[in-house]
Amino acid sequence: MKMAHKKALSRMIAAAALVGASTCAVAADTIKIALAGPVTGPVAQYGDMQFIGAKMAIEQINNAGGVNGAQLEGVVFDDACDPKQAVAVANRIVNEGISFVVGHLCSSSTQPASDIYEEEGILMITAASTSPEITDRGYQMVFRTIGLDSLQGPTAGNYIVEHIHPQKVAVIHDKQQYGEGIATAVRDVLLANDVEVPVFEGITAGDKDFSALIAKLRQADVDFVYYGGYHPELGLILRQAGEQGLDVRFMGPEGVGNTDISAIAGEASEGLLVTLPKAFDQDPKNAHLVEAFKAKNEDPSGPFVFPAYAAVQVIADGIRIADSTDTEAVADALRSNSFETPTGTLSFDEKGDLKDFNFVVYEWHADASKTALTE
Repeated sequence: MKMAHKKALSRMIAAAALVGASTCAVAADTIKIALAGPVTGPVAQYGDMQFIGAKMAIEQINNAGGVNGAQLEGVVFDDACDPKQAVAVANRIVNEGISFVVGHLCSSSTQPASDIYEEEGILMITAASTSPEITDRGYQMVFRTIGLDSLQGPTAGNYIVEHIHPQKVAVIHDKQQYGEGIATAVRDVLLANDVEVPVFEGITAGDKDFSALIAKLRQADVDFVYYGGYHPELGLILRQAGEQGLDVRFMGPEGVGNTDISAIAGEASEGLLVTLPKAFDQDPKNAHLVEAFKAKNEDPSGPFVFPAYAAVQVIADGIRIADSTDTEAVADALRSNSFETPTGTLSFDEKGDLKDFNFVVYEWHADASKTALTE
């Protein structure tokens, strides 16, 4: 059933059930928000970031009185960052009658899930998926509180060109939507600036032995490597490159900016360059939230913590502005207003993307700390 038909039917049913009451009023005592992402799997650490951020926002909003008299309730769904599981999760969310989603996390999971949400009139905000393809399809129910690979890729590529000045760069990716997409964006910037890219190829996510790749990098005589993908594979590549005497610097996107990369790579992670969202936990205006996280023994420094908090907040604010849980009305409110959040003032374009978002280049250290190199 098409979204417009389903929404029209829902409004007729609601009108009959409420017997003359306003169909736009929030009638429920609880508004459920699905929190969809990896609870299990190799990138579950990123799911933890999303979940703790979203849950903190729900707690803070509820403590402040809720939304139009209703309390928020977060319901966690595990998609393991697997596209097939993400589709199954999306269908479960539909069947459970939940109208709002914060998630998914991996772009390759978010895209097929968002097809279902758009069809069923469910409003989704991803705090982590950066692939431009997700919002390039003209959907009305899909938003995000993080920037795009089309921004992050050039941020990385231009930094390499302007500050590293390499002769030959290898660009490696994990063959997945997110990793290959951002790697392609970086490669294109390098080529446009006459930087030689003799190696552009994919590895397989889950691989453990990268000796052949390292030999190829050495043979190509590259002096810099960009990797598009997640930390489990890059951590192993860094460690094995160090063990095999390949002395080149690496760079990656926010998908590698996890403390576990230091646990995997050890000293070989020192000097890694990473593009990440701004360290919102370092913003003085967020000190009260940082303390609230720490009181729960939760780490507020992960790149998706505060964007997930912001995703819940704009859903709540959208419901308040619309005076409704009708997702079409809330979507209209999101596109027509700006929102003050811990990640700054957010406003959305027609695609559901943020009108303004900056990625920062950091130098990663072996102790899992990081130093900002750009603003």
